[in-house]
Amino acid sequence: RSGRRASVVSASPIGAPAAAPPLPVVLIGFGAIGGTVWRLLSESPGQVRLAGLLLRDAPARDRPGFAQAAACGVPVAASLQPLLPASADPGQPRALVVECAGHDAVDRYGLDSLETGCDLMVVSSGALADASRLDRLLAAARAAGRQLIVPAGAIGGLDILGAARMAGLHEVRYRSRKPPAAWMGTPAQELLDLAALREATVFYQGDARAAARDYPRNANVVATLALATVGFEQTRVELVADPGATGNFHEIDAQGVSGSISLRIEGLATPANPRTSMITAFSVARAVLDRRQALVI
Repeated sequence: RSGRRASVVSASPIGAPAAAPPLPVVLIGFGAIGGTVWRLLSESPGQVRLAGLLLRDAPARDRPGFAQAAACGVPVAASLQPLLPASADPGQPRALVVECAGHDAVDRYGLDSLETGCDLMVVSSGALADASRLDRLLAAARAAGRQLIVPAGAIGGLDILGAARMAGLHEVRYRSRKPPAAWMGTPAQELLDLAALREATVFYQGDARAAARDYPRNANVVATLALATVGFEQTRVELVADPGATGNFHEIDAQGVSGSISLRIEGLATPANPRTSMITAFSVARAVLDRRQALVI
């Protein structure tokens, strides 16, 4: 590992269409994911315009990198409305609101974002395991003619899995294996002595809806996979605490009319949060920048 900081711009040499104005982005949250997304998007000024940063809690302003972000002159507010455009200029793109602050933020700001005419990217996709919440957001998106977007996050292969769903999927299974520290503060702590664990131990087997509900800080991947494939009840999930794991492992097996798909991903965790895969913030930034690319793959 070279330790060099990657730039999102270099990952897409084709660049944005010459005539496309920068996409205004309002970011909610400045934690392990939000802070990195902010940095990556700030390195792409011709493609996006950081239009606002929403931070509800004062401690968030003490996080590394916030002082530099605030020094850029981007508005920072404790509520959403001051950051949203008062009206849409026909010649300008609609703003994209990017949620990086957890389930509560989806409830607080999701409907307002869509009803105000913005597209909404939900990084905390586990919130969408609540059927009534998902229905409300989808109804608002349809009524406003906007999009509810879920980035891939810590996993990949959603393109081929989505194609396989169209062809016909029979079965989707997901297995998550993480170090015991990643499961601290979850129901796993009541089922296992995580600190004393000496071998890989399965502590949950069930469907994706219950997994996303009970492990909201770890199982966003579960919800994303279920939404992309066969739904929450049909997606089978296994969660594992493994003291030998050096990162966050994701294994996906799918069977369908078009064949079999097996994916295995070993992701390193962010230094600041063992629950969060490092690649997640880069996935979010890529999903944002893809909305301004001339070539999208």
